[in-house]
Amino acid sequence: MTTHPKDLPEDPAGNLTPFAHQASNRCFGCGPANPSGLQLEFLLAQDLSVVCLAQVPEHFTGHPGYLHGGVIATLLDEAMSKSVRARNVSSVTRELHVEYLRPVPSCTPIRIEGRVVKHEGRKYWVEAAILDEHRTRLAHGTGVFIEINPKST
Repeated sequence: MTTHPKDLPEDPAGNLTPFAHQASNRCFGCGPANPSGLQLEFLLAQDLSVVCLAQVPEHFTGHPGYLHGGVIATLLDEAMSKSVRARNVSSVTRELHVEYLRPVPSCTPIRIEGRVVKHEGRKYWVEAAILDEHRTRLAHGTGVFIEINPKST
């Protein structure tokens, strides 16, 4: 559902490489197998931070022309989660704090960035931001993620 700009901008964090997901992933934020989801595609920077370049469709709006606050929180949560996953760690959100700085427009290119700030044992402190095409910060999030053990199959 989410469309992605074809040309990646130069990135000060270094080269960006695709951050692949399993085709059967049904995650609302990033799952390619979830037709109702955001289907976000993340890129990995050399410093293990993550970037997503997206245009979120209008059917995810709250106020006409702007993304719903819950969708904004989801975008930030996804970027934070992927920044932990970039370290080959599965985790779940324990805490999420969102600062809504400016309205986030729908159907417009945005940049979502996430990174791990601190790690101690099973705890990961993370942050994420949503930026417009001029790199103006529209929303900022911080969170704590807890490492989980994958289920046995």
